Amino acid sequence: MIEILPNKLFAAITGIGGYIPQNKRSNEDLEKLVDTSNEWIVKRTGIKERRILDQDLATSDMAVRAIQNLIQKYNKNLADVDALIVATSTPDMPMPATANIIAQKLGMTNVWAFDMNAACSGFLYALDMGASLVETGRYKNVLIVGADNISTYVDVYDRSTNILFGDGAGVVWLEPSNEGGIMDAYLRSNGDGREYLHIEGGGTQYPMSDDNNNALEKRYLKQDGKTVFKHAVQSMTDACQTVLKRNNLTINDVNWLVPHQANQRIIDAVGRALDIPEGRALSNIEYLGNTIAATIPLCIWENIKQIKTGDLVMLTAFGAGFSWGASLFKWMI
Repeated sequence: MIEILPNKLFAAITGIGGYIPQNKRSNEDLEKLVDTSNEWIVKRTGIKERRILDQDLATSDMAVRAIQNLIQKYNKNLADVDALIVATSTPDMPMPATANIIAQKLGMTNVWAFDMNAACSGFLYALDMGASLVETGRYKNVLIVGADNISTYVDVYDRSTNILFGDGAGVVWLEPSNEGGIMDAYLRSNGDGREYLHIEGGGTQYPMSDDNNNALEKRYLKQDGKTVFKHAVQSMTDACQTVLKRNNLTINDVNWLVPHQANQRIIDAVGRALDIPEGRALSNIEYLGNTIAATIPLCIWENIKQIKTGDLVMLTAFGAGFSWGASLFKWMI
């Protein structure tokens, strides 16, 4: 078991919030657009529907509502927030950072706010950075948001992606604790997966313009599902095993595994590879799909009644880049 050292400062999650849009895109809706079926989609992904944000709203709007949900439930004061880190691959605009826009919408006038893009691994990256800020003692209250309006980049006529992705936002509040919190994180990335999972259009390599047809053709998310599946299962499993080993733990010491909600088959494969007991790998992909950086906080948020104070929770994710990792923390709420 993990030994709690005296006087060690941890970053503990002391609040969690979420937001999912009202609009739904069901498998039956997709049957009307492409050659597919509800049975085929469920068998391959475990997904029955996904949420789609209104066209007149943006990523920041979902994040604001997730934060407001947390504030109301846990009676927090936004004036106490020292830093706001937003993990997103779908910013409102290239600049300023979506975190700045969120701060303005919430009236946060004296906060260090910035974005982080590590695709589906973004929440884990931001969580570890936020924990590091708290552990220094220089920051007392840090908000970590995972939010993506990924439907904007999904071609509804591409059945390799339209069956997977939905929109949403989740957020956690970090505070210092001497009793426990975030224990460890193992995060890695490389450029090997660039060709297998990407959105090429809209950046400086393929800038959007009225006469740039090349960029317009590249504006949608593309992925090689088989390659991503293989790398995701192996990388997430390896990351979890690394964290367990260096903390002298086994999977039986972990109360809950919260994997990135990319595909139910990936979630199941990682669970089998880790040999985690049945029922202890949490999932909410069936009705939300893959919400990119929002999947992990939303999965915790929706399953919070199962998680008890003192439980050990393992997070793991894999995303474009490739990027991947695992995080371990003691639930303190």
